[in-house]
Amino acid sequence: MSEALAPDSVASTLLASVGVLLRRVQQVPLEGGLTMPERTALSHLERSGPTTSSALARDVQITAQAMGATLSALRERGLLERRPDPDDGRRMLLSVTEAGLQALKDKRNARVELITQALTGGAFTPEEMERLASVAPLLQRLAQNI
Repeated sequence: MSEALAPDSVASTLLASVGVLLRRVQQVPLEGGLTMPERTALSHLERSGPTTSSALARDVQITAQAMGATLSALRERGLLERRPDPDDGRRMLLSVTEAGLQALKDKRNARVELITQALTGGAFTPEEMERLASVAPLLQRLAQNI
């Protein structure tokens, strides 16, 4: 195996380039969109289902106080709801509302549009577009193997 294709070299290059792409996409402000902590909380609730505020804070590795502020903002906007835990009436479970699911969908669509705009207008040749398309499944498989 040549030096250019050594696994540690490929790993380093992939990590750097994918990291730059993700940071750029996340840094571009989207009108009326979710903040990063709001998106993180809603996405986690969407994937994992209802949970408590403290469990959510622990899962996304932020303080309970920071999570409380984020959740308050989301509740005020009607993007999540609190309900008593059927197994323990003293606890409240948080879940994403339909409006919250729509906000996540809108954010994802806006990011897809952002990348679509970057890909159009002659910035990439048809051959480069094919290469980018062929890499996507490999990146997904890489992520699944981590």
